[in-house]
Amino acid sequence: MATNQLSPKVFACSQSVELAEEIANAYGTELGKLTTTHFSDGEFQPAFEESVRGRRVFLIGSTFPSTDNLMEMLLMCDAAKRASARHITAVMPYFGWARQDRKDKPRVAIGAKLVAKLLEAAGATRIMTMDLHADQIQGFFEKPVDHLFASTIFLPYVESLELDNLTIASPDMGGSKRAYAYSKYLESDVVICYKQRQKANVIAHMELIGEVEGKSVILVDDMIDTGGTLTKAADLMMERGAKSVRAICTHPILSGNAYERIQNSQLTELIVSDTIPLKKSVSKIKVVSCATLFADVMHKVQDNTSISDQFLM
Repeated sequence: MATNQLSPKVFACSQSVELAEEIANAYGTELGKLTTTHFSDGEFQPAFEESVRGRRVFLIGSTFPSTDNLMEMLLMCDAAKRASARHITAVMPYFGWARQDRKDKPRVAIGAKLVAKLLEAAGATRIMTMDLHADQIQGFFEKPVDHLFASTIFLPYVESLELDNLTIASPDMGGSKRAYAYSKYLESDVVICYKQRQKANVIAHMELIGEVEGKSVILVDDMIDTGGTLTKAADLMMERGAKSVRAICTHPILSGNAYERIQNSQLTELIVSDTIPLKKSVSKIKVVSCATLFADVMHKVQDNTSISDQFLM
């Protein structure tokens, strides 16, 4: 069989095994065999237990903290390169360290740029990810980046809710573009929250731009960490007469007491994808799988066909 006709291999980083299994199943294959040797000091070494010579390999792993998750992806890229893989696609449903996308104050690192360079140095020939914290991160790479949008999986769910007087909201000025894109597709109004931070993860003040009285509001954001912004925004909107407030957040980082904060908040529902596995089950959190989306795009990458039909907006 010609080299370019060899079927691809799909491997999972340890932090994303469940999602990788779903993606592989949707793709129509099984996960490749991989073993990881752990040393007593915390060092580890992944190894492919089957040949990848001349093949495209898809390495699936979100790089949320700890840094071991990023390191595992880098080691797997390097292993695939040294095993003579033809193409190495780093499938990173959640691209970690993306909040460090610029120098927002003196003497700080641009972490997202550093991660991009590390991935390329390790051997990645293509990056596949979803809902980057900042679109310009794509420009940090010299390799192709397939930037998918979670709206593809969230919009059908929102439509199934059949909400009256729907309004899309952005929890901050930076997310206004995303909110406008959702509102255009859903033909709804838009409101924006203006916030001032005291420090990272701590909000000093928030104001609402727009009317929400009698509206079914859906807040849209790329990630949720401590949940402070969304729950404060939900409180503000309910005070202003909103009928209900839901939130869509692609990446459920959910650190600290975020789970308790969400459960005790005025949010009717928090809708997230499975790019990051939940640490616990909470009744207000609804998970929508991104596995089929990634599997479809992986097929198109392998077949060298356009992926533009995957974008609903």
